[in-house]
Amino acid sequence: MKSNLFKKLTTALVAATALCAASPALAEDTVKIGILHSLSGTMAISETSLRDVVLMAVEELNANGGVLGKKVEPVVVDPASNWPLFAEKAKELINKEEVAVTFGCWTSVSRKSVLPVYEENNALLFYPVQYEGEEQSLNVFYTGASPNQQLVPAAKYMIDELEMKKFYLLGTDYVFPRTANKVLKAYLLSVGVPEENIMEEYTPFHHQDYQSIVAKIKKFASGGNACVLSTINGDSNVPFYKEFANQGLTSEDCPIVAFSVSEDELRAMEVPPLVGHLASWNYFQSINSAENKAFVKAFKEYCEKNNLPGGKDRVTCDPIEAAYFGVKVWAAAAEKAGSFDVDKVREAVYGLEFDAPGGKKKMHEDNQHTYKPVYIGEIRKDGQFDIVWESDGLVEPDSYSSLLHKDGKFPAPTGGPKK
Repeated sequence: MKSNLFKKLTTALVAATALCAASPALAEDTVKIGILHSLSGTMAISETSLRDVVLMAVEELNANGGVLGKKVEPVVVDPASNWPLFAEKAKELINKEEVAVTFGCWTSVSRKSVLPVYEENNALLFYPVQYEGEEQSLNVFYTGASPNQQLVPAAKYMIDELEMKKFYLLGTDYVFPRTANKVLKAYLLSVGVPEENIMEEYTPFHHQDYQSIVAKIKKFASGGNACVLSTINGDSNVPFYKEFANQGLTSEDCPIVAFSVSEDELRAMEVPPLVGHLASWNYFQSINSAENKAFVKAFKEYCEKNNLPGGKDRVTCDPIEAAYFGVKVWAAAAEKAGSFDVDKVREAVYGLEFDAPGGKKKMHEDNQHTYKPVYIGEIRKDGQFDIVWESDGLVEPDSYSSLLHKDGKFPAPTGGPKK
């Protein structure tokens, strides 16, 4: 049985039949959408599932009559964890395939690679992953977390609840971890953590040898009250956590708080040694609601039905939820606007309220981001998370962090309609 979470977003909005009939661009029986996720390379461990859930969302839309009476036709490309290739594939989707919208990217370096393409063509991208902020493009809707919806609450939790005093900031060497750690360091210093109690280190994508780094962490944590704030991305998480356990470190000795490890990444890891470590997200599969249980069931059944790797054993996670509801938000906005025109759809997205699998959410009224709850979860033996802390309702997203812009002056949005 398919999830009916978004029935009110995909039906009974504005039909705009006359407009569709009058426009040659809308006269076809289908509307194309692009899916721009790595299906190979270092990021395939994370991004393949986003491709899968977007296709599931498309199937659900089509089962309910499509969008504006048109069948949604997905066009899937594989940028292969190659950042320049993301831009080339984005151009292909926009100019050759003439897609109405694209759903894609995971890393910020891939998003930065395609951003000029979407802005130059005034095309639309829905980006589903938590990121470092410091960006607001009129051609991107950010359905993942901004720093004040993930990074800062996690650091605050570690200080207030677990009495941490020392912080090892470890990440993959690209824009998200480096900017995220600027935000984290600024926050830690602002609440009185001495600079000598903050370490910072980076490794390349697909880094495999963490022996010396974990040895340094072990020494750093020897006095107690120390933790790791991890922005490691992709398949490097597997050897990092393995080495952490190999050297005898546990969540009791030095808890790891991950910002890019979810239920989906844990499928590829030996979980028992990771029990007790933490992650900060805006959704967990373990959210106990009828709507979320229906979503989880639908995703497992979709993967099994389509013979996707893992089948009925597949899991959901934060970026999977964000990728899923991004498709439904776009569809609802197109229905509301009575058009697939980017500028009209953009205006229709602003302030849109909707029921996502993890609960009610809302698109921001003007800054392209999403109001979301914040959760901190503790890893269980079964690869799921126990939610140990949650925000009081939805947290308003910041596109720019006040921790990095203390004068209160923020850059103007980029992109948008051509002048």
